[in-house]
Amino acid sequence: MRIIGGKLGGIRLNPPTNLPVRPTTDIAKEALFNILLNQTDIDGTTCLDLFCGTGNISFELASRGASHVDAIDIHPKCLFYIKDTCEKHKIETIHTRKADVFKYITSAKKNYDLIFADPPYDIDRLPQLPEMILNNNLLEPGGILVVEHPSTRKMATHPAFIETRKYGYSSFSFYKQNNK
Repeated sequence: MRIIGGKLGGIRLNPPTNLPVRPTTDIAKEALFNILLNQTDIDGTTCLDLFCGTGNISFELASRGASHVDAIDIHPKCLFYIKDTCEKHKIETIHTRKADVFKYITSAKKNYDLIFADPPYDIDRLPQLPEMILNNNLLEPGGILVVEHPSTRKMATHPAFIETRKYGYSSFSFYKQNNK
């Protein structure tokens, strides 16, 4: 696992093997960022990484110029790894928070330009996740939500849905917040 692009491109990430995660593969992550870079400018954006795990996506966002990244996860070991890696590489734009993602979604007071969610593939509420995020107005007008999910799982329909891109067993579903 490595940071693919931006000012930290090429840095290898070596999380402990005992973390309860399923990191986004480099191939899928590279495809994701190619799509995102054609839709938005990450430089200066505020981002939210839900179910952040190893921080793989948070690090990529910070490397590509995001001004602020909130990395949310319930597992303290994941957050400790992210904090430690941020200190090691002098990354000041990633802010970790231990929280249940579903509770965070309903109580968050911030809005974001870009939200990435990579929940455990077996959670029951996975298909409703985009609706929860969008209905709680976490995205700025024109903001983008990306949900990673198993290709075999159908996501609930929502008017903000744009498309799904499949990369083997994993898929990314994209949503765009309408301007208000």
